[in-house]
Amino acid sequence: MEALALERTLTELDHVRLSNLLRRDRRSDRSSLPSAEIEDLLDGCAVVTSRQMQPDVVTMYSQVLLQDVDTGVRSKLTLCYPADAEPAAGFVSVLSPVGSSLLGLPVGAVARWRTPAGDERGAEIIGIPFQPEACGDYAM
Repeated sequence: MEALALERTLTELDHVRLSNLLRRDRRSDRSSLPSAEIEDLLDGCAVVTSRQMQPDVVTMYSQVLLQDVDTGVRSKLTLCYPADAEPAAGFVSVLSPVGSSLLGLPVGAVARWRTPAGDERGAEIIGIPFQPEACGDYAM
């Protein structure tokens, strides 16, 4: 299953924080950030309270299990804000192509993104072993 932006769900808190992050980046003139994908996502997603978020949807600070659609290789990452990103440790920024493609998608969806070299990649979300909202953390 391939999901479009309209099929994504964000918490109110994630929506507000990402909107503020984009607004702050625009004021500081950081034109290198890939904000167009996030802006489109924010404009076209369903927004719910943290308590209403389904436990099988990728939210900020969720740990996500992925399976590459071409190679079958499995990986695990944590979706985070840019200040917390450490790709080598598995912490991927929501402003990266991979990060923005995952946010708001449910288990079973296929996330698609382009690499810096322009190649299209895809991975199926096969599990979410940790989601803050599912654990009762509504402020993360």
